[in-house]
Amino acid sequence: MCKYYLAVDIGASSGRHILGTVENGKIKYEEVYRFENNLEKKDGHLCWNIDRLFEEIVNGIAKCKEIGKIPVSMGIDTWGVDFVLLDENDNILGNTVAYRDSRTEGIDKELYKVVPETELYERTGIQKALFNSIYQLYAIKKENPEYIKKAKSFLMIPEYFNFLLTGVKKNEYTNATTGQLVNAVTKDWDYELIDRLGYNREMFGKLYLPKTVVGPLKEEIAANVGFNMEVILPATHDTGSAVMAVPANDDDFIYLSSGTWSLMGIERREADCSKKSCEYNFTNEGGYDYRFRYLKNIMGLWMIQSVRREQPQKLSFQELIAMAQKEEGFTSLVNVNDNSFLAPESMTEAIKEYCKNSGQPVPENLGQILQCIYNSLAKSYSDTVKQIEEITGRTYKRLHIVGGGCQDQYLNKKTMEATGKEVYAGPVEGTALGNLMAQMLRSGEFATLEDARSCVAESFDIKKVL
Repeated sequence: MCKYYLAVDIGASSGRHILGTVENGKIKYEEVYRFENNLEKKDGHLCWNIDRLFEEIVNGIAKCKEIGKIPVSMGIDTWGVDFVLLDENDNILGNTVAYRDSRTEGIDKELYKVVPETELYERTGIQKALFNSIYQLYAIKKENPEYIKKAKSFLMIPEYFNFLLTGVKKNEYTNATTGQLVNAVTKDWDYELIDRLGYNREMFGKLYLPKTVVGPLKEEIAANVGFNMEVILPATHDTGSAVMAVPANDDDFIYLSSGTWSLMGIERREADCSKKSCEYNFTNEGGYDYRFRYLKNIMGLWMIQSVRREQPQKLSFQELIAMAQKEEGFTSLVNVNDNSFLAPESMTEAIKEYCKNSGQPVPENLGQILQCIYNSLAKSYSDTVKQIEEITGRTYKRLHIVGGGCQDQYLNKKTMEATGKEVYAGPVEGTALGNLMAQMLRSGEFATLEDARSCVAESFDIKKVL
């Protein structure tokens, strides 16, 4: 009998249920359910449809019963920073506003009057991003101060889903760190910071590490899906899970978790909260077993996905790559992390506008727009590699690309050329694999993360980029 584990991996545009098992010393997985995820405009804000997402989570669990592959446990991971506030009756206060919403514009300046930016970095080691939970909470405090007063629970998105499934509330460490409210030294909520900002400290629960059991499914959920199982905390932040699945155990590599966002960095045992690290805007996000994910957030494939959505006809990614390749001579570059690309009305127009304002040739067709994005991403990756090497005082031989974006061979090749590193692509399902690995580590399939990573390297075709 196979022992199955279920990873529910929800990203900004879709979610999927992936069943995994260990067979003959190798990890095998299959996608059993997929659903869409889109932002919705509600009361003037960009929001997540949290109720529909939960329905889809339950639908996917039921699918396991339908195909006769019942998992012993499941784990949920999503993007970071977003959360719900629950009142004393466990009702959500307000809408579940998404990180791409503009409500935090200008909030940083107000917050820094209370806690200076340099001190904030020294305490948390988290890069400045206006969508971090710390700024979102400050925006709520300004717009709806009563929500902060009434809140009894602060739950990140996957933690809220776990609560709906089990009735148990557990805050998870890796995701909590993305919000910029966890102290990099104590690895716990920075309660002094929380008090100074006027947030209600009682809503922040104890932090638990990946591998922790949340609990079994509630009776009514178990009856609905046709079986029961344990809900486990993976690294609930998707990048935390993806980094677990990097198929290497030495320290001579830089990883790139490539998807809607590109997360590029190294794994460290200690946080670097130095002035130089702050200046370069690196982040020290929590990882498995208190490892730090020392990385930079880069806009990633969001730009290509957005341009693709704006086309009158649906084009495949291969068709887009072919168009870009025809415009190899087009050299205009944009700063992919510029705020104008976070949630523009039109990504195409935002790129043209940036090129025009920076005195560069303005792209005239889709191929040139795409070539501009590819070159700009590759340059951003190259700059980030140089900064990592400068900060750590060493050079790295390899770059491991994991996640869905590793399938873009054109971007991989440009990345290899721009960085001058050996580049390896795979596994594709990095995040779901990391989620499964945490569950497998919990159940004793692997003794250590190193064992699990070795198994990933042996189980999947990791391609060297040529």
